[in-house]
Amino acid sequence: MDNFKTVRASQVVISELMLPSHSNFNGKIHGGYILSLLDQIAFACASKHSRQYCVTASVDTVDFLAPIEIGELVTMKASVNYTGNSSMVIGIRVEAENIQTGKKKHCNSSYITMVAVDNSGKPIKIPGLILKTDDDLRRFLKSLTRKEMKSERYENFNELDFSKEKHELELKDQNIRLEL
Repeated sequence: MDNFKTVRASQVVISELMLPSHSNFNGKIHGGYILSLLDQIAFACASKHSRQYCVTASVDTVDFLAPIEIGELVTMKASVNYTGNSSMVIGIRVEAENIQTGKKKHCNSSYITMVAVDNSGKPIKIPGLILKTDDDLRRFLKSLTRKEMKSERYENFNELDFSKEKHELELKDQNIRLEL
């Protein structure tokens, strides 16, 4: 196994025509269907990078930016933005194209953490990343920032040392009635 791989070496692109069977009650493509496709391409990208079976550790961010219409061609572009010892953050850009007009729109940006595992389900070491472009570096650094923010979030709301008094000011102007 190589110790390092370029971002480009494991990029994956998929396209799929959106059918009426993929729609929700409002006639737009169901977000759950898009989430399923996101998980599939994240798996493909992570497995391609690591050459191992990978599992979804967390769906870190899913931003639905614009609705997708029936009949549009959806293209998802995935790349490894960050590598740890066994984990990878896969960045995915979703675009929808009106195949009659050719007009494209950015519909979704997502970040999914995948972990490479061995046959017994234990995390396994993966190749690192070779960062060759400013975009590669920017995406890696943004992943580090999101990772730090995630750790802080877990620290702030750890159930073993949680105290509502620490958060009284945050709650003051919220649309809630606290009945504890």
